[in-house]
Amino acid sequence: MLVGVCDFPGSYAFPPAGYGGIERWLWAVAVGARAAGADVHLLGPGWLTDLEHDWVRKPVRLEDVSPGSLAEQELRSTGYDLLVVGHEYPSLPAWTRTWDKLDCDVATFQHSPVFQHADTAFDGKRSRLYCYSPEMIERYASHQPIPELAVHLGLNEEEPPSADGEDLVWLGRIDAEKAPHLAVRAAQILGRRIRIVGPVFDDDYVRSHDRLFRADHVEWVGELGGPAKTVAIRDASAFIYTYARTYVEAGAAVFGESLRAGTPMAALTWREGTCAQAALCDRTGAIAVACPDEDDEVAALRLANAIQQAEVLDHRQVQEIGQHRFDPARHFNAMASRPC
Repeated sequence: MLVGVCDFPGSYAFPPAGYGGIERWLWAVAVGARAAGADVHLLGPGWLTDLEHDWVRKPVRLEDVSPGSLAEQELRSTGYDLLVVGHEYPSLPAWTRTWDKLDCDVATFQHSPVFQHADTAFDGKRSRLYCYSPEMIERYASHQPIPELAVHLGLNEEEPPSADGEDLVWLGRIDAEKAPHLAVRAAQILGRRIRIVGPVFDDDYVRSHDRLFRADHVEWVGELGGPAKTVAIRDASAFIYTYARTYVEAGAAVFGESLRAGTPMAALTWREGTCAQAALCDRTGAIAVACPDEDDEVAALRLANAIQQAEVLDHRQVQEIGQHRFDPARHFNAMASRPC
């Protein structure tokens, strides 16, 4: 099978070394495809140039190809079986015009809870949309979505063997949608230290919880990538997952990252059917389901209880389950198969 993995214009590299969303998923698909025995072309100019030593890199984007051009003829003659692309592109006329000439499948994963697709973007067979959670499946029901847990990888983020870990860790972008202040308060309730890993996206949000974020039990690490990131997750006794009441998590990279590193998760959700319920089981984490009408203090208390449940889980078993459930080759094989 010949697979083309398409980049898109963005501010992060392909593959990213630290923070990143769809970029990390596309790299995981490329790695998984190769591990599954497929031939892989990295399509688009955004892929790091030093990848050319080990990968076939073709700096062309389908939406930039002119009808009847030599570039279009070359793409057609290459004979792709599958293109993997960001979720916007099957609804982009310039992209689909070129794709229609290639006579191949296209697969994508829904990484946004609000993007509106064209009515004809997906047929569930030749063009396929994959979604993480029951609530995402429901949102995109008209596009025949297929349930699948997304796998994300960054550059040089291979996981070392699991360890029992000590302090708590929270990782992600730091803003109101991700609500890390709830993780900080839950750690404070338990008298535990917590490391906050990630870039600050919202200074006003951080200032609004200044007293809590500046407490003695909080260590601000900043953004990490590569081995430092995976070690920061591996060395924690539990990974704390939070988000705001009205936020809908679509792709949820952190579940795979934490479980593959062998770190159990304590997740706070505001309803059933979220990514947390899709990704976790009682051997890999604990979920606190809070009522959206409850205040932050009650929610933090529920999360603190989940942390205590998660910390006693076997890290080696967590890693074994995580590396199977979030295996890139398994993920690729699921996406490469047309539904019957």
